[in-house]
Amino acid sequence: MRIGIDVGGTNTDAVLMDGQRVLAKVKTPTTPDVTSGIATALCQLREDQPGAHVDAVMVGTTHFVNAVLERRDLAPTAAVRLCLPAGQALPPTVDWPDELRVTIGSHAFLAHGGREFDGRPISPLDAAELRDIGRRIGERGIRQVAVTGIFSPVRPDDEEEAARHLLDVLPEADISLSHTIGRMSLLERENATLLNACLRPLARKTIEALTRALKDLELDVPLYLTQNDGTLMSSEYAAAFPVLTFASGPTNSMRGAAFLSGLRDGMVVDIGGTTTDVGALVAGFPREASVFVKIGGVRTNFRMPDVLSLGLGGGSLVSEDGGQVGPRSVAMRLTEEALCFGGKACVATDIAVASGVAEVGTHPVSLPASRIECARQRITAMLEEAIDRMKLISGDVPLILVGGGSILVGSNLKGTAEVVRPEHSEAANAVGAAISQISGEVDRVYELTKRIREDVLDEAKAEAVAKAVSAGARVDTVEVVEVEDVPLSYLPGNATRVRVKAVGNL
Repeated sequence: MRIGIDVGGTNTDAVLMDGQRVLAKVKTPTTPDVTSGIATALCQLREDQPGAHVDAVMVGTTHFVNAVLERRDLAPTAAVRLCLPAGQALPPTVDWPDELRVTIGSHAFLAHGGREFDGRPISPLDAAELRDIGRRIGERGIRQVAVTGIFSPVRPDDEEEAARHLLDVLPEADISLSHTIGRMSLLERENATLLNACLRPLARKTIEALTRALKDLELDVPLYLTQNDGTLMSSEYAAAFPVLTFASGPTNSMRGAAFLSGLRDGMVVDIGGTTTDVGALVAGFPREASVFVKIGGVRTNFRMPDVLSLGLGGGSLVSEDGGQVGPRSVAMRLTEEALCFGGKACVATDIAVASGVAEVGTHPVSLPASRIECARQRITAMLEEAIDRMKLISGDVPLILVGGGSILVGSNLKGTAEVVRPEHSEAANAVGAAISQISGEVDRVYELTKRIREDVLDEAKAEAVAKAVSAGARVDTVEVVEVEDVPLSYLPGNATRVRVKAVGNL
């Protein structure tokens, strides 16, 4: 049996699953410290199923991306770029919002090294130069370091060697290497690595608290966190790579929607307490973003689902005339401030209760009919516009509606062929966490002057499968789910970028 948990801005959802069956589910308010809300959900599950033997716990959380968005709990971080004599025109964090750059500090260092697209060195590493940089970083009291080399995904040797030289003089440092996080583009990969580095102390603290919570409940089982692509990583791996959890919330919902509905292709609308996420399913997985994704105003290029987020949820505040719904929300204070719970704030959930389509809360809600109708029309219009923006075809498509806030909308939405509300849809995010698989990915530039394309693809597939197995996937369940090769006409030597993804069961 598995426990899947998803921590949202308003509620923490948890499910206990036995194979393909949902045995129990709970929804509890999210707490500011995250872990106590998770502990409460786990206690309620155990009370519901006291004899259940749990094999693993899977957690999806927005805790780390919220830290970036809110500019809190971020550690001072040094950026070391291996590039000289090239790569000096645009320094690290050049395109960051000022307040975020100030939060982690302006600690940028350029050093010799880096590679051409085919792996040839731009210049040799200078060990003395790197050790001097390490000493200067240490003098500033910084322990988080992000190392980025030009074209390091093609040849990671420079980053790995640079890390060894830095650790020689700064042994207590946490070093994040860009080739393990981002893809080809230098600035976006460097940005992702810097975000990862500044979050590592918070990640360790959070995961240690989660581990303690499991032990306190006598759950001596492996802890996994869900990634942006809908697959799992161990708690130790997540502590080293917190950025890989940034979009786990909407990804879990989309994976859960596919599982609960049986549909592998279509649109998914997940309406939570604070936000609504709209995305597309392709072969049961979220469609990945093909362009750079901004996180807190910073351009990044690591694996992220193509999701449109709206400030619309069950806790969204409704204006006096009903014409404005969100983006401001009471969030985790829904059960204290909403009218249906005896509070004084009119939120979207109150509109659903007042119109008779939902029974929520402890108090009756009476609102003017005009306000109710205007708010319902506004909610419908916001969703229809979002669906239209995310569709890749002009015709109507199936839509899976999930999330606790799905009570806000009816079943007639323009642009949809049908609206499916599967059983347990209010806990789709937790189900998605519980059913997550293990993945392995290769994203690299190959030179095909002396090699056959099919041989290169076979090599990349084998490496992706091996990565999935080494991450914990059962070898007999691993399959390649994505293969992409794009010729790079602007590079010499018949260069081709190859990306392969393989997934398998835990």
